[in-house]
Amino acid sequence: RDDDDINDVASMAGVNLNEESARIMATNSDLVGTQIQSCKDEPFLAAMPLHKRILETAKKLGITDVPAEVVTFISHATQSRLRTVIEKVTVITQHRMESYKDDEWYEQATDVRSQLKFFEQLERLEKQRKDEQEREILLKAAKSRSRQEDPEQARLKQKAKEMQQQELAQMRQRDANLTALAAIGPRKKRKLDAPGLLSIGGEGVGVCGGSQAGLGTASPRQYPRQKITRVNLRDFIFYMEQEREMSHSLLLYRALLK
Repeated sequence: RDDDDINDVASMAGVNLNEESARIMATNSDLVGTQIQSCKDEPFLAAMPLHKRILETAKKLGITDVPAEVVTFISHATQSRLRTVIEKVTVITQHRMESYKDDEWYEQATDVRSQLKFFEQLERLEKQRKDEQEREILLKAAKSRSRQEDPEQARLKQKAKEMQQQELAQMRQRDANLTALAAIGPRKKRKLDAPGLLSIGGEGVGVCGGSQAGLGTASPRQYPRQKITRVNLRDFIFYMEQEREMSHSLLLYRALLK
C-alpha cells in the first residue's frame, strides 16, 4: 500500500519514476558497478629501520612483539609532529621578517643603526685629531736643528720622514687614479626596454627560462618570483623555548651552545 501511495503522489505530480530511474542510470553509468576504495596507506618513515628501533626500545620494557600497525601509527604521528613543528617555526620566521617601517600604526622609537654610526663618526674624529697632533709633533721634530744627538729626536725625525714619503705616495696614487678615470670617461649605463630583453642592432633578443633566446619583442608576462622563507637556528631556539615539552630539554641546551 505504501508503494501505491508513492506512485500515486508521483503520478499526481506528473513524474514518471521509471523514466527518472533510466535517466539517472544513463547519467551515472560510468559509476554504476564501480568500487571506490581509499588510497594505499604509505608510511612516512622507513618501516624496517623504525620497526627495529621500536623493538630495541620495547625489549627494555619486556615487550617482545610489536605489530606492524604500531609502526604505521608511530610513523604517521612523527609526520604530524614534524608538520606542526615546521608550521610553527615558519610563522615565527615570518614574524621576524615583517617590516613595520611603512605601517601607519607604528612609529620608530629608537634607531640603533644611527646611534652606531654616530659613535663610529666620533671615534673617527678622535682618531683624526690624534693623528693631527702626532703629525704636528713629528713635523716640529723634523724642523728642529738641535746640536745634541738625542736618539729619541733621531727616531722622531726618521718617523716624520717616513710619514712625508707615505703622504707623497698617496697623493701620487690619487692623481694617477683621477687621470685614469678622466681618460676612460663617464660610464654609460645600458638601457633595457624590459626585464630580460637585450637590444642588439635595433632588434630585441628575449631570454626565456635562462637558456632559450629568440628574436622578437619581449613577452609582457612576467613570472612572479617565489618567496622563500629561510629558518635559522635562532627561530628554532625560540620555538623550543615556547614549547612546554622542549623548554627544558637537552636538545635546547645543545642548540644554545652552538
